[in-house]
Amino acid sequence: MDVLLDTCCLIWAASEPEQLTPKVADVLQAEDTAVGVSVISCAELACLADRQRIVLDRHWRQWFKEVIELNGWQVIDIDLQIVEEAYSLPGEYHRDPADRIIAATARLKHLTILTADQKILDYPHVETMW
Repeated sequence: MDVLLDTCCLIWAASEPEQLTPKVADVLQAEDTAVGVSVISCAELACLADRQRIVLDRHWRQWFKEVIELNGWQVIDIDLQIVEEAYSLPGEYHRDPADRIIAATARLKHLTILTADQKILDYPHVETMW
């Protein structure tokens, strides 16, 4: 299975795995799962850490790089096609730019988003799991 972590799922998978559902934990541990992380999650992580909304045991930049490397996850860059898709999503979708980028990335790369965000879970134009 090919999945894309939303930012909260990224943080929980790395720091608080007990926050994950058993289903998501199983998917992340499966050998045939390819895990992607949008580069926008790095930006969100930086903002959360800078605003002291999360506390990390090291600088956010080092934390992000080490978590990605340790888990063998793939960082997915944002390109023009993803931005165009993010602001052309079908139907109603909320305005959060990071979530729009994550949804667009999932749609274009055919990934299932692992998320606890009800707004993403309720959006019918992406595959999700929680």
